[in-house]
Amino acid sequence: MKIQINSGSHTNGDEAHAAAYSALIEKALKRFSDHVTRVEVHLSDENGDKDGQHDQRCMLEARLEGQQPVAVTDHAATLRQAVKGAAAKMVHLLDSKLGRLHEHRDKHAAAMPLPDSDPE
Repeated sequence: MKIQINSGSHTNGDEAHAAAYSALIEKALKRFSDHVTRVEVHLSDENGDKDGQHDQRCMLEARLEGQQPVAVTDHAATLRQAVKGAAAKMVHLLDSKLGRLHEHRDKHAAAMPLPDSDPE
């Protein structure tokens, strides 16, 4: 799973912060690594230089094998909190989406008729 960090002009996008956010996201999404090929992280400060609560934004877009990408967004007082919140939302979304896919496959597999005799 590749993680790509994109930061806005009013956010701290240095290597240390990018590595910390990447590690946080990788740890949160580790159990989905077989299904997620890439995660794009978009960090921004919605108010720019102005002070404000919950103006730090993190948008995560996960690219799934054979599926359409899924995205979540979280706003918080700090970028770290926004990244943690978005990661938690993504875990919930992937649990739901991938769980439904497995249930759908299991239903179709159970509905398939089995042959009456063993192949020769």
